[in-house]
Amino acid sequence: MRNRFPLFLGVFTIMALSNAIVPELASFGDSTIAQGTIYSAYFLGAFLLVLPAGLIADRAGELPLVRGGLLLTVASGVLLTLTTSTLLIVVFRVIEGIGAGLFVPAALSLINSRPDHETSSGYFMAMLNIGLVAGLIASGWLVEMTGFGVSGIATFTLIGAIPTLASMVMQPGGGQPRPAREPIRNTGRRLLRVIQEYFWLWISTIVLLGITGALTSLYPEFSDLSPALVGLVIAGMSTATAIAVIVVSHAHLPPIPTIKGASLAMAAAVLCVFFSPVFFILVGAIAGVVMIAQLAYLAESETRQGVVMGLFNAASYGGMTFLPVLAGFIAELTTFVLAFAIIALSAVLVAFTIGRCRCRLAPGAAGDPPSS
Repeated sequence: MRNRFPLFLGVFTIMALSNAIVPELASFGDSTIAQGTIYSAYFLGAFLLVLPAGLIADRAGELPLVRGGLLLTVASGVLLTLTTSTLLIVVFRVIEGIGAGLFVPAALSLINSRPDHETSSGYFMAMLNIGLVAGLIASGWLVEMTGFGVSGIATFTLIGAIPTLASMVMQPGGGQPRPAREPIRNTGRRLLRVIQEYFWLWISTIVLLGITGALTSLYPEFSDLSPALVGLVIAGMSTATAIAVIVVSHAHLPPIPTIKGASLAMAAAVLCVFFSPVFFILVGAIAGVVMIAQLAYLAESETRQGVVMGLFNAASYGGMTFLPVLAGFIAELTTFVLAFAIIALSAVLVAFTIGRCRCRLAPGAAGDPPSS
């Protein structure tokens, strides 16, 4: 538990802090462009670091990245409470994203290397989504109660000091045996191999997790709901994901058939959201099923988890970054009907392509370059 506590509370804090700025975003930027830039800066920092962090985790170990990510998160939180400059806020949000980009792949690499990786990854992803919800709701409430625009950021920054200090007593390797360090050339070869072998798995991650971002970005303009209700809908989706990942992590479902079935269910859920926002809960639950199935597949296929966790997070952030833009572009040039239809169709395509993944199911099976 000493090695998991900083990871679970750490990911909660990092995600909460990433959303803590949202309720008061208008006060940090004087235009929609500035506000969008401030919000997206975090995802840019995370997207740029998750893959390098995965590579470093396999080369130097996960623990320095876990500690560094938490330290950067706390530091960025402190800096965000001390400035009103839009430019500096963007810079500090990038730093905050870099902290997340260092922490998440390394933490997942530690968790996915454990014998109980399914249940542990379920709790980890649950805390991730609960953190997102807490960042939205608790920060908005704190701002209203205190009248202090950065009260949410300050609160979660203080909470972040707890896992940061706790990470200092974590055991190297999370208490689990580590494979011998491999030459950097072999790490590069393994990176190319897993990109090719798991190509359709990465596509499923981009599409199925990116769909949640696409729907989130489309719905405020598509619906006549108030901003408060839209916030509740999005919070409901994240809450459903948190519940689903815990339930599914105890079910031990076969990964590929699960992803295939979830893809078809996601397509249906997207079409249902077109008619009612209630079905955002279903979208969130299906996303949770997909996450656990993908993580379980990767845990069963690779001995070294850093590279695949880096790619998994890069695909996740990539989907959340680019699918909303694509969906908005389609809706702007055509209609919302076509945008929703294309999003649903992309999920159907995943169901037909995921079976083509050439992943290996034996941990550390042949294909890994020899370690030295």
